[in-house]
Amino acid sequence: MADRDLIVRLAFGSMAAQTLRAAIRLRVVELLGETARPAVAVAADAGTAPQPMTRLLRALAALGLLEEYAPGSFSVTPAGALLHSGRPDSLASFVGMFTEPAIVRAWEHLDDSVRTGEVAFDTVFGTDFFSHLAQRPELSAAFNAAMSQAVAETAAVLPYAFDFGRFSGVTDVGGGDGTLLSAVLDAHPGLTGAVFDTEQGLAEAPKTLERHGLGERCSLLAGDFFRSVPGGSDVYLMKSILHDWTDEQAVTILTHCRAVLPPGGRVLIVEPVLPEVVDPVAEAGVSDGGITYLSDLNMLVNVGGRERTRQDFEDVCRRAGLTVTSVTPLADAEPFSLIEAEAD
Repeated sequence: MADRDLIVRLAFGSMAAQTLRAAIRLRVVELLGETARPAVAVAADAGTAPQPMTRLLRALAALGLLEEYAPGSFSVTPAGALLHSGRPDSLASFVGMFTEPAIVRAWEHLDDSVRTGEVAFDTVFGTDFFSHLAQRPELSAAFNAAMSQAVAETAAVLPYAFDFGRFSGVTDVGGGDGTLLSAVLDAHPGLTGAVFDTEQGLAEAPKTLERHGLGERCSLLAGDFFRSVPGGSDVYLMKSILHDWTDEQAVTILTHCRAVLPPGGRVLIVEPVLPEVVDPVAEAGVSDGGITYLSDLNMLVNVGGRERTRQDFEDVCRRAGLTVTSVTPLADAEPFSLIEAEAD
């Protein structure tokens, strides 16, 4: 029965995801607030019928996000509170993006991508993922917000996982709204920084720098890392960038970092590092119930990239004139590791 239960739970996984999406769109957690409330009151505030709202809240309770402390009355659990859009540690935008039809539709063609190696998203939408975002400012803003929430855990750990104090400047390549680099600069006041990304990627970065008081220590540089990477730093940082791209494209990005790396400089890559053999208990830091492998398939169907093993990272770095010197799991930001590379 345990084996059958596993299959059934996995088959219902997409339904659970859409239940979270509905909760976010209806602002269920915000409407419940800090105290328990009856479903009929939540339904009235949300503008829904009482019975369907009760059914939604009960499903969320069964998933561990709410608690039904009395028939028809609900409160928010600590996990459910992470769906509150106003919390600094909120995952509402992250959940919203990864249940967004633009992400989900390509998954319907996973078998085609496995057969052909082609990116299903491009076939479904007639363009690549990032061009699709560029043409839709609202969706691009949602993506940027999701990435900002996704990086928060790493931002709390990375500044203390590497001796940034030995260096003078850090460029965050593909750094988005600057959340990660701001955390590094906050922790190391002697550093200066630059966030390098596309115009759309940098859209929210001025607000982040202003919030951290870093306007004088950090610059924003717009460009295309497939063409070049700006010089001027001795550390080049990339978080969740290379996994978006093929090995050849990853080598191009790394080669551009190598071209501007001064003597003694470092390239830092923050990504999951897959073990050579799948292990459910995952001693290599990938102890996330298979999510990293699902992320690998997401790269396949939506953008054409991949998650990589240590050997894979060593290979793409070597082709770019870099040598991987260490791989350090970020224990409080699993499944991510810090991959350090220097010039050959």
